[in-house]
Amino acid sequence: MPKLKLPVPDALRPPPKRPSEANGGPSGALGTAKEAGTATIDWVDERTALTGVARWAMFRKIPKGTNWFYTLGSATMFAFLNQAITGVFLAMYYDPSPTRAYESTRFLTNEAFLGEFVRGMHKWGSTAMVVLIFLHMARTFFWGAYKYPRELNWIIGVALLILTFVMSLTGYLLPFDQRSYWATIVANNITASGPFVGPYLADFLRAGPDFGATTLSRFYAIHMMLVPVIIIGLIGAHLYLVAKHGTTAPPWLKATPPERQREDRA
Repeated sequence: MPKLKLPVPDALRPPPKRPSEANGGPSGALGTAKEAGTATIDWVDERTALTGVARWAMFRKIPKGTNWFYTLGSATMFAFLNQAITGVFLAMYYDPSPTRAYESTRFLTNEAFLGEFVRGMHKWGSTAMVVLIFLHMARTFFWGAYKYPRELNWIIGVALLILTFVMSLTGYLLPFDQRSYWATIVANNITASGPFVGPYLADFLRAGPDFGATTLSRFYAIHMMLVPVIIIGLIGAHLYLVAKHGTTAPPWLKATPPERQREDRA
């Protein structure tokens, strides 16, 4: 005679396992947080389809012989991000006026909390960015990565190199001490000696025919707003072309002949 099963009240039934627990994943608060994060990512991706873009940009074929020299571009971009982040914190204390610039820099360096550390990161980060972008350009040149179909990406890289120099030049004046003042005058005079556009470019940087009070504001605006926006746009175009065309193998590696490929498949 079959046993009679009495219905169990809902209050006495154990709660169903979460999908993460059923699949052997973490349980408790960690599992709940992971499940919520996954649901949020799925919700955003369903409305934006960003995973397709990320998959196209990140999952691509890498040529044989790729080594640490190929990370110089990423290191340069990291140096730029360091400059952008530390520059925002420095701008919170800096006063771009001829009478207050030096004092605000002194207060930032000597009295503000972690001011000397942040300014040091920004100062030496500028040097690191110049060195890294030179190494990156040298690697691209000697590897022959500027050739077809990557000529446009090489032109964008040259523009980024020039803009990096402009960032360093305009930022050098901002402390507005004796060294930065006279060094900027020398650099501006060198710019004025250039052919055709040199005198006009020097007048634009000086904000007039002479080096005056408005020159500091002009350099600050160029350093903080104009050049960073252009650099961000060019970096986006640069990364798009890298993802589209891929990277080149080192020149000392030769392509595998078809006969060898057939032997390997066999």
